[in-house]
Amino acid sequence: MRMETRNWTAGLLGTLVTLGAATIQPAQAGTLENLERERALVIETMLDPELAPTERHRRIEAATPRLVDLERMVLRDDSLKGRNTPTVRRAFQSYELTFLVHAATEKDLSVADNWLQQMGVTTQSLMSAKHGRR
Repeated sequence: MRMETRNWTAGLLGTLVTLGAATIQPAQAGTLENLERERALVIETMLDPELAPTERHRRIEAATPRLVDLERMVLRDDSLKGRNTPTVRRAFQSYELTFLVHAATEKDLSVADNWLQQMGVTTQSLMSAKHGRR
């Protein structure tokens, strides 16, 4: 009886592994999705309260070349032409937020300053902010 249970369990496990392997497909991220992921990491770095200002600056500077490359790839990606998905529309409608490095360079600002400016965060708004619960 014990041997039958092992065989049944092994057979079930083998079937599940086979079915799982048959349904696994590699993830295909496009240029825009890759750009969004890297941009999100840079914004997360900008907002991380645990980082010292020098470390924050160092990490943003290290990520900038990757963002430049990804932004260029998206701008040159012919497969995005004619794709009328919400993601593509939103990306090109908000150029300054999608293409952070290019927009910052055009405005002669740092990446962080450009992003904060686009989000409407100013020195005055920060100074007048109150700490508390909503």
